[in-house]
Amino acid sequence: AGGPEVEGVRRGRAGDARADIRRSADVIAPRLMLLVVAGLASACAAGPDYSRPDVPVPETFASAPESADGALDAAWWQAFDDPVLTALVEEALRENRDLVAATARVEQAAAAVTIARSPIFPQIGYDGSATRQQASATTATPLPPTVPNPQTTYSGLLTASWEIDLWGRIRRETEAARARLLASEEARRGVLLTLTSGVVGSYLQLRSLDEQLSVVRQTVRTREESLRVFEARRRAGVVSDLEMAQVRSELDSARAAIPSIELQVEQVENALSVLLGRNPGPVERGRRIADLGVPPIPA
Repeated sequence: AGGPEVEGVRRGRAGDARADIRRSADVIAPRLMLLVVAGLASACAAGPDYSRPDVPVPETFASAPESADGALDAAWWQAFDDPVLTALVEEALRENRDLVAATARVEQAAAAVTIARSPIFPQIGYDGSATRQQASATTATPLPPTVPNPQTTYSGLLTASWEIDLWGRIRRETEAARARLLASEEARRGVLLTLTSGVVGSYLQLRSLDEQLSVVRQTVRTREESLRVFEARRRAGVVSDLEMAQVRSELDSARAAIPSIELQVEQVENALSVLLGRNPGPVERGRRIADLGVPPIPA
């Protein structure tokens, strides 16, 4: 309705709009492609993400006490209040080869985590060398005067690389190494608990056998005194031969129990020496078992 001039203006505006759309598409398309590639790269990690299985476990034990936290992590053996026992446990923690090996495995696993995650960072390397060479003065073809003799050559090499973890290989290897580290640490804690409980249990068993041996020896002395009394009464004609035989039988039974207990004492000492990292031999004693403290029993 406005004539040819107005129509030309309309066409010019439409062309400008189409040009603007094409320029916007040229700018947005690369950015959109970059976002798509990044999304695919993050979604293409090797293997599925680990998901802890859902196990119905109660929050606490039905009869759990109010305070039992950290009972196994503390130096619980000190609650027995026996300096000798404490020294034996500390010696076992220091000298036992199983615990040393378990601790070394934890350190190895920690180093493996560092190695596994190191490729995700830029890698820089360098190398250098120096050579010195001298030609013989009697060579058939002498060197030109401008060539130094001897010659010293230096060379250096600097390298740099960076692996983009596009498919998640480094991340998965790091997760696996970290899981092995946690497993090694729990295994070390298990060895630690087994070692300390083994030392304390063997020591208490040893002190119990010492008490049994003391009681049996006291019994032998008592029955020897009883035998002398019965022999005097036998000479006086008060007791019979049957009663004398019974008294001698009780004395022999008490004496026969001593070698068996002494053998058990030696066996427990040898087992305790193994836990302490020693050669088999005697083990020092501390307080009597009746004088030991009683630690609280954790849940």
